[in-house]
Amino acid sequence: MPLTVPRPSAAALAALAGLPAAGMQFAGGLKSTPLLAGLPFDLTLACTLGLLPGLLLLAAGTHWRALPSLAPPLACCALLWVWLVVAGLWSPSREVLAAKLPEVVLVGPAMLLAGLAVGGEAGTRRVLAGATLFLGPFIAASIALGLASGSVVLGGAVGANPDMVRVQYQLAGLAIASAAGLSALRVVEARGVRRLPWALLTAFLGGAGLLPGGRAGLIAMGLAVALAPAAHLWSVGRARAALGWVGLAAGAVLLGLAVVLADPTRAEGLRTLERFTGDGIAASARPVLWAEALRWTGETLPWGLGTGGFTLAAGNGERRGLYPHNHLLEALAEGGLPGLVLWLGAFGGGAALLAGRLRALPPGAAGRLVALVLPVAMGAMVSTDMGNRMVWFALGLALSAGLEARPRRMERRRE
Repeated sequence: MPLTVPRPSAAALAALAGLPAAGMQFAGGLKSTPLLAGLPFDLTLACTLGLLPGLLLLAAGTHWRALPSLAPPLACCALLWVWLVVAGLWSPSREVLAAKLPEVVLVGPAMLLAGLAVGGEAGTRRVLAGATLFLGPFIAASIALGLASGSVVLGGAVGANPDMVRVQYQLAGLAIASAAGLSALRVVEARGVRRLPWALLTAFLGGAGLLPGGRAGLIAMGLAVALAPAAHLWSVGRARAALGWVGLAAGAVLLGLAVVLADPTRAEGLRTLERFTGDGIAASARPVLWAEALRWTGETLPWGLGTGGFTLAAGNGERRGLYPHNHLLEALAEGGLPGLVLWLGAFGGGAALLAGRLRALPPGAAGRLVALVLPVAMGAMVSTDMGNRMVWFALGLALSAGLEARPRRMERRRE
């Protein structure tokens, strides 16, 4: 009797879109690993192209239902894109505007829709979380080995562009933070001794977060480890357990830091701690950029400097890397009061929608979405600008809490 192998369904193939989605979202962290730093092609572009077939299958094979609560933040997103185009009319910038605006109004909507589709379908969301749970430890181990062998400095290859090195260790920290949140989530989902491997993995990722040098990544990891499992427990009606987990996670983090800082020799080589305890904070340009953003906001109310106009106004020329390093301040300084209102409606609305829908989401969805969204949201408030694709994809994941997805075949059977 011939052996028959069942053909994978369209839904199963569509769920595989979560794999390239994870690669696309954390490509910057993957590029910082010695193994993948020398790839002869653009990893981000390759993962994005690999994601397209899965998105087409999702669109064709899934019945989507959008809840009314999804409309306001989506409308604010659309109006924000339009307003940033309009605000470009009076921007003094040409180079930054030409580079930034297409990323905001072309890449941004595409990433938002991708995040909505990947986060809204249960199978794809699980694959995305599983792939992230693999990529985080891979990046963490690669950086640790690279630092030990001298082939990596702060998350970048020796001799690499200093600006790229700075960005790479930040992105590596975000990937580690999301993986740590997902690993901690598995601790509360598992039972008995099955929790031990996940607890050990979470501890390993916590230690690895001390290596790359990204302060925001370390803070994001602490928040993800505390809040992703708490969101899961809250979503299943275990409010006391959720509060208990937050307290336990906070205590574990403080105890770990106390052990490391008690002996200064233990902190040697832990670049993230050095940037906290040394002169890293004092040397940071962020307070200066934030103050400049607020100053120019007051001088250009109500319409703002114009899209991409901040770096010139702050006296830094056409240097895109010296943006305000805070999404809200960027929207306010360059987009004025309309930019602020629309940003709050889009990103604040996304956060409110996800928080308000925690108990209505399918089992396991709440914690996974929080673990995937929270580190990137943290990064948006201390780094990156409006053109960053990771932020728009994460916003799509948050807004996917307002979607309900069912396979079309199931819908036909119900009819």
